[in-house]
Amino acid sequence: MNFHNWSRPFTRSRQLALIFIDVICFCVLSVVYYLFSMSFDIVPFVHSHFMFALSILLVSLFFFRYCFGIYSNVWRYANASTYLGMVISDAVACIATMAATLIAGWKCTLLPIVVLSSLFALMTLSSRFVYSTRYKHRNLTVGKKINVAILGAGQIGALLAEELMYRKNSHYNPIAFIDKDPAKKGGKVCGINIIHEDENIISKIKSMPVQEIFIALSGVDNDSLEDIYNLYAQTGCKIKLYDIPVKDIAEKSASTGRPLLREIQIEDLLFRKTLSFDNEESHSYYKNKVVLVTGGGGSIGSELSRQIAKCAPKKLIILDIYENNAYEIQQELIREYGDTLDLAVEIASVRDRVRLDCIFDVYRPNVVFHAAAHKHVPLMEHSNCEAVKNNVLGTYNAADAAEKYGAEKFILISTDKAVNPTNIMGASKRMCEMIVQCRTDSKTSFAAVRFGNVLGSNGSVIPLFKKQIEKGGPITITDKRIIRYFMTIPEASQLVMTAGAMAKKGELFVLDMGKPVKIYDLAVNMIKLSGLTPEVDIKVEEIGLRPGEKLFEELLIKSETLSKTENNMIFVEKDEPLTRAEVDSKISILTEAVNGAEHEIEAKSIKRAFKETVPTYHDPEEVNIHADESDEMKLVK
Repeated sequence: MNFHNWSRPFTRSRQLALIFIDVICFCVLSVVYYLFSMSFDIVPFVHSHFMFALSILLVSLFFFRYCFGIYSNVWRYANASTYLGMVISDAVACIATMAATLIAGWKCTLLPIVVLSSLFALMTLSSRFVYSTRYKHRNLTVGKKINVAILGAGQIGALLAEELMYRKNSHYNPIAFIDKDPAKKGGKVCGINIIHEDENIISKIKSMPVQEIFIALSGVDNDSLEDIYNLYAQTGCKIKLYDIPVKDIAEKSASTGRPLLREIQIEDLLFRKTLSFDNEESHSYYKNKVVLVTGGGGSIGSELSRQIAKCAPKKLIILDIYENNAYEIQQELIREYGDTLDLAVEIASVRDRVRLDCIFDVYRPNVVFHAAAHKHVPLMEHSNCEAVKNNVLGTYNAADAAEKYGAEKFILISTDKAVNPTNIMGASKRMCEMIVQCRTDSKTSFAAVRFGNVLGSNGSVIPLFKKQIEKGGPITITDKRIIRYFMTIPEASQLVMTAGAMAKKGELFVLDMGKPVKIYDLAVNMIKLSGLTPEVDIKVEEIGLRPGEKLFEELLIKSETLSKTENNMIFVEKDEPLTRAEVDSKISILTEAVNGAEHEIEAKSIKRAFKETVPTYHDPEEVNIHADESDEMKLVK
């Protein structure tokens, strides 16, 4: 029993009101039954026995109702289990009273007890049902509503339909259920007809005044979600998801007073399950550590900072050259953690060895996440000296500082563009990997983490497409054949932190990112999600490949070149590291190329230097000409 509920004035008054109503109902029933019995001369027992039996029944009913928590229920949200609880409590009370009267020798009172307890249960159940129904209908919104069809005539769909119909100020009017179960064909749920999903379902929906479709199915895998989305997108209706677990729906809906619907997010366009990592062990590694994040104001760096802050580090240092980004993540973490997080923000460039030396000397970080880098492919093709200065030499500087000041670990954020690169940015990141991999003799554990494009990151394709759609189009893509691997910002940060905890000596970690995504399909789906028609409302135009761009990124996961880790989504690339002397020689070549190009904008010497230092670096034309024959392109055909 929840005795503490009685300490709340509103709860106590509501419970007392229910008990008062039930007492009135019981008294009325008792008097009516007694008068009825007397009128027809069917009370074959002494009146005092009858009164004693009534008293025992009254006490039993209210005692067991209270024990079963009947008076703690919020009856406006009552469901079948709530009503069943009342029936069970009254049945127990009836049995207890009958046992007491038998012990007392009042066998003649058994029938009145059964009759009265049954009538009492029926009367009080009816009163609560009427109240619940009137409450729901009282909240019906008068006015124009959006007609919706609910995909899934099961428990989730039924709960959603009730919320849409009876919630106060609801703007939705469910007019049909859709379900593929033949047994439900022609049936009704919540008074709404069920339409069978067959080969004519699209034409059926188009013939109805349906404006939106809500997916209310449990346990839908991502392949099925892709099929569902592609099928019902043909209706031209806006599609939303209602995928909250069944056990959470009633509780959350009751507490919030609104259906838990959500728009289909960017992540859903990948049509693969969002990867989740067991972070308990990795998070415990960062507890009480001094952690430094270079590029900590960027998309990945800021998310890393958020995740690290959750691990209760001894100190978190955010280093970034761009003060606005650094300020934003600083203020966010201060709002979230206040004085409980020891946070430092340093404005600095990883190109500046003296400044880095000062920061590492003062803070002595245990773990360094190196996320600072130039990443835009076309910009780095043009300003290629900057790619060397910031990406290559910046990584070299940071790695040297980590070693000099005794950091436990140094984790480089790399990219799939480093695999057989066709652009300066990719080649520079491959060089960064070499810098990390060659330091196997260091007391500091160095490692690199590769992953694909990050959804929603600064400068990524998703924000660009959104802006183009908002302006009425067109969406511009470089080539309709182009494919890329995608992951979310939280996935990327979790991967980096998990790999960081696992890192030992020079590993190159890669993530199984599933199948690649066709950028054209991504654009088309974004248009559909905006409620528009591709090539009608918004055009998709090809503008040609950009400098250094290839049609596909290499498969990160190739079994012959990988070894497994304890995490089945993370692998280690079997890549023979160079020696420090070999890497230093390559650094000298690149540095000399930069120094010799001081008065050039797009220095050809930089490209020549990368071809000399990164053997896997090729011109994009060499790769694109054979793109259709690649394993990667075949995955999306």
